[in-house]
Amino acid sequence: MNFGDYQIEAAKTDIVASDDPHAVIVPLLGLAGEVGTLLSEYKKFLRDGSAHQRFKEQVAEDLGDLLWYVSNVAGKFDLRLEDVARSNLDKIGRRWPISGDGSAYHLLDEKFPEHEQFPRLFQIEFGEVATDKGVRVTMTWNCNPVGDALSDNAPDDDGYRFHDVFHLSYLAVLGWSPIMRKLMRIKRESSLVTDEVEDGARAKIIEELVSQLVFTYARAHNFLEGVHRLDYHLLKTIHSLVADREVRIRSLAEWEMAILQGYEVWRSIRNNRGGIVHVDLLQRKIAFIGSPSGVLK
Repeated sequence: MNFGDYQIEAAKTDIVASDDPHAVIVPLLGLAGEVGTLLSEYKKFLRDGSAHQRFKEQVAEDLGDLLWYVSNVAGKFDLRLEDVARSNLDKIGRRWPISGDGSAYHLLDEKFPEHEQFPRLFQIEFGEVATDKGVRVTMTWNCNPVGDALSDNAPDDDGYRFHDVFHLSYLAVLGWSPIMRKLMRIKRESSLVTDEVEDGARAKIIEELVSQLVFTYARAHNFLEGVHRLDYHLLKTIHSLVADREVRIRSLAEWEMAILQGYEVWRSIRNNRGGIVHVDLLQRKIAFIGSPSGVLK
């Protein structure tokens, strides 16, 4: 039986009139009640073990009742259960993509001229310098400065001055970073639309917003040390922020990978007050490979 047929047949057994003010409350309360019943059965199983001979049968019955209430609630809100199920699978697929599903990963700039493509392998060196305005962080690439020297721009030393590591992690894992395109001077000017939309000011603002959003979350979670999974709603918010950008094709799982890799490297950079970061767009990895030559000031 498919979901569509089930929903039609289940609706025939609904004894609460559609114009009853409790028409929605009843199945919602039913859902809560059946979850409690299912938990109670599992409690009995934990207590009695194999002596609870009807356990599997009872679980099937409770799940059936839950399915009826889910179908009923969907109908009350004019939703097709089949659409709800399909949407859920799509959501799960974005969060937990199936490995080896045949979808080929491609870099977002691979169809552009070589001089407009990010280098596939490179290293960035982070260093700290003392100025009359306090400590500043510098980046160099092939011995050339990249961007301006940065401070935390905060009352506390929270290490945000090293946040360009996050842009590098987005670049390594997602193949996307309008910020690094600007800093490394690799804009895709051969396409007016791409240059304006994907590499332009608004795209850079969105990336900075993502960086700050995640940093606020990470600060409340020990800067993600020992964390292996990120909050779904955080990832969904990020996806909504980039919904009209080329990076929208990356899954929530890929965003999670980029963020976790970035913070692992950021923690090393912060603890060592600088260092060398290896960026590999082919292997989709970013790594801290040690302190730079010379003494950090």
